[in-house]
Amino acid sequence: MKIKSEQLTHDFGKGFDERELRKIRQFYLTFPIRDSLRPELGWTLKMDDLTHQDLGQMQMYVNYYTREMMNEGDNPPIGIILCADKSEAIVRYTLAEDNKQIFASKYMLYLPTEQEFKNEIYAAMGEDKELRIERNAEINVKQ
Repeated sequence: MKIKSEQLTHDFGKGFDERELRKIRQFYLTFPIRDSLRPELGWTLKMDDLTHQDLGQMQMYVNYYTREMMNEGDNPPIGIILCADKSEAIVRYTLAEDNKQIFASKYMLYLPTEQEFKNEIYAAMGEDKELRIERNAEINVKQ
């Protein structure tokens, strides 16, 4: 487990210490994916940023399932892509405007530091770097 942890950490960064690998293994043993996912749910986990090719590949899977495998009364298939980072512009311009079947979301392999978490919140709120520096300075002065 230690060697695998070192390899994964070297290849992909934080989030693969021995403790996390044990938790991942226990989850897999408790809830094997092959028994819990339905065929109309397509999903992929990417270790890097989302690309238009990823969305196109998922769209192809969803279209194939819809046209070739669905039976009358079946729910439409859904495609989920979990990725290290995503660009809203790539999603917007790659998928149809009325898309209700393909979803992409950012994930993190580890809990962020307090500063990383603050930066994520400010970025989500659309605040620029200078404003974040001012706020951080105000917060530090108050403490």
